[in-house]
Amino acid sequence: MTMALHAAIAESLRERIRGGKLLAGQTVPSEAELCAEWNASRAPVRQALATLRAEGAISSSRGRRSTVRADAVGQPFDTLMSYSSWARSLGRTPGQRTLELGLRTADSDAAAALRLDEGSMVVHGLRLRTLDDVPTMLERALYVESVGRLLFEFDSDAGSQWEFLQSRGVVFAAASHVIDAVAADAVDAAWLGVPEGSPLLRQRRTTRNGEGVVIEYHDDRYLPAEVAFTIQNAPDMRTPLVRSTRP
Repeated sequence: MTMALHAAIAESLRERIRGGKLLAGQTVPSEAELCAEWNASRAPVRQALATLRAEGAISSSRGRRSTVRADAVGQPFDTLMSYSSWARSLGRTPGQRTLELGLRTADSDAAAALRLDEGSMVVHGLRLRTLDDVPTMLERALYVESVGRLLFEFDSDAGSQWEFLQSRGVVFAAASHVIDAVAADAVDAAWLGVPEGSPLLRQRRTTRNGEGVVIEYHDDRYLPAEVAFTIQNAPDMRTPLVRSTRP
């Protein structure tokens, strides 16, 4: 399906911001410049700019050109990307320390998460994720056996498991996300350096392949001092939930 023109313009500007072609504080191309670039009328250009304002990517005031906000870059949850890709899009350095990676039989919770029979073999993992060497998130992952076994061939401290799995032909086609808060358990407290019972932001993600089969489940617990989930609304406009780092 062809992307609507206003959506294509907005995504092009997002890519310039993520890629560093438009830096914080710089002015965004004017409506006239964007109309000429895209051979478009003002209506889709204005809608694209309004979308970016609603997302918090750009700001403007009456009589002045729009500028890129310092906290512009986040990950809208209407896009599907790995933690490492998200961090790099912010100009940050992702890191990871693998604490557990192994094969086990699925208990009732794991079986329900991966839509398998209880007792099926699954691969489980536990990793501490960092941004610029600062502990940020504890990642609990479950994979169906056929996908997870591929990770035994990979140094999970060296980079993105997702990117490795994609290089081996695994297709992450769609995901559903549940965002909530949870009290840190003993494992969270030990690795994130917070007292047990401290509030954490949790993202639970269920990922499917191109055939709609669940292949991965994540329970990711973020330090709220480091990462936020935000949404900015505008009348008559749908805007995505965004994962962003704290300023």
